[in-house]
Amino acid sequence: MSVRLGLLALLAEQPMHGYQLRQEFEARTGGTWPLNIGQVYTTVQRLVRDGLVEPVVQGPTGSADTDESADPARETEQFTVTDTGRAEAGQWWTTPVLRGAPARDELAMKLALAVTVPGVDVVDVVRRQRTETMSALRDFTRLKGRTVEAQGPQELAWSLVLDNLVFTTEAEMRWLDHVEARLLRVASERPTAPDAVARNAAGAESAATTPRVHR
Repeated sequence: MSVRLGLLALLAEQPMHGYQLRQEFEARTGGTWPLNIGQVYTTVQRLVRDGLVEPVVQGPTGSADTDESADPARETEQFTVTDTGRAEAGQWWTTPVLRGAPARDELAMKLALAVTVPGVDVVDVVRRQRTETMSALRDFTRLKGRTVEAQGPQELAWSLVLDNLVFTTEAEMRWLDHVEARLLRVASERPTAPDAVARNAAGAESAATTPRVHR
């Protein structure tokens, strides 16, 4: 949904073709979420189907009525937003992103399953993940340190995306610490092996000394 509405918002700004849409989307988000050109084509065609976007009418000479930068690698067909599409793009800006249905998180699913599967060293899984997450956090922090003060909308956009990545990764580190602490606490509350052996021995002794009733 975010890609669909993001492309619609770009087309509400000016007519574009597929490659330009991909370039603009990736440039304005710092390349954090690269798009496959096939995904762009498919999304635009669905926007056309839904009446939110339409092809730009070509002039008598076959060239688009709107300006197009000279790039032979890009196709000539451009798309523009319809009145309905412009209204939907405007509504997107004023509608909060719903958090009722959380997106699938592979790490959360992995750990949730790990604690239920016999033989999995969940603490080791957590510690290996923490190493990876810490490495990612260092990379994001390094990028943040090299980011100069925003000089324009595009630089500011990348800076905000980078802030989101840093905050999200820091939150993941705190969650991993929480998970490990809970795992260790649960492990400490479980009966130790010697206790279990002692109980089994006591049970066996009790069974041996209890007279059996013969019918």
